[in-house]
Amino acid sequence: MAYKASVYIAAKNRLSERRKKAENDQVTRHSLAVMKCPEIQDVENEMASYGAKVIKAVGMGADAQEYVKKLSVKSLAAQEKRKELLTKNGYPEDYLDIKYTCPLCKDTGFCGEHYCKCHLKLIKEIAREEINRYAPLDKCTFDSFRLQYYPDITDKEIGVNQKSHMAEIYELCKSFAESFSHERRSILMCGGTGLGKTHLSLAIAGRVIDKGFNVHYESAQNLMDKLEKEHFGKTSSESSFRDEILECDLLIIDDLGCEFQTQFTKAEIYNIVNTRHLRSLPTIINTNLSIDEIEEVYHQRVASRIIGNYAILLFCGNDNRQK
Repeated sequence: MAYKASVYIAAKNRLSERRKKAENDQVTRHSLAVMKCPEIQDVENEMASYGAKVIKAVGMGADAQEYVKKLSVKSLAAQEKRKELLTKNGYPEDYLDIKYTCPLCKDTGFCGEHYCKCHLKLIKEIAREEINRYAPLDKCTFDSFRLQYYPDITDKEIGVNQKSHMAEIYELCKSFAESFSHERRSILMCGGTGLGKTHLSLAIAGRVIDKGFNVHYESAQNLMDKLEKEHFGKTSSESSFRDEILECDLLIIDDLGCEFQTQFTKAEIYNIVNTRHLRSLPTIINTNLSIDEIEEVYHQRVASRIIGNYAILLFCGNDNRQK
């Protein structure tokens, strides 16, 4: 269970930026305070001299403890004097402290050998940002899904009550997200435009990311474009885009069937479906195509793997985007 490398790198860089900003801001505040009250610098020089004397006291033997104790008293007195100077000149006592975003880890991202809570939160935020660049992840949640958009009537094509059926699909998707693991079965969401396939896919993505898993979300067209550029551009790297989509904890492919159809794209769809199944990694595929149409477009070997290994959710109702 881990996010992709780019997320960790981005988090590390952002923590570094926070730390540098906090330190630079402190330097600016210090310059302003000393400019207004030069005596502050004199007191700080005195505090620094006490620190240097403590270091030299290491070789003093038995007398060192008493000497260091006296220096500590003087140092504390100097610190109090600096606080008095700050307040007299209209500054708060902690004006010259470095104001880190996270005082607990001082924006290093670590508390000892463990991730700080701020670091984990930042990693999740960046993982969400990556999907938000291409899809409305933050807007598409389980809470914002509206079952009232589905009429309480029998669907003519699949013979079920639309509202009750979609309520079942909603609960299945929510359960999938809440108890996500590599053991979860892959999902195929079929149905017309505007029935909630993308919304529920993104709701799952957001929840699974929050649980600490690596989610890769792509439209079928963008997915094929990136794979094609990588393949024919002969890009070489230790971690390729193909590796990312084949190895991520959860892959979500939106709008399968809308990509430009070539022998390359058809072969890639088969490779993704087959490889991720063999590796026991869940995949969610959204499509406007029926199972018969999937077989017609991608051939029987793709359709058979989906039918045999995916939970097939048939979406029904009317286009909710109009509502």
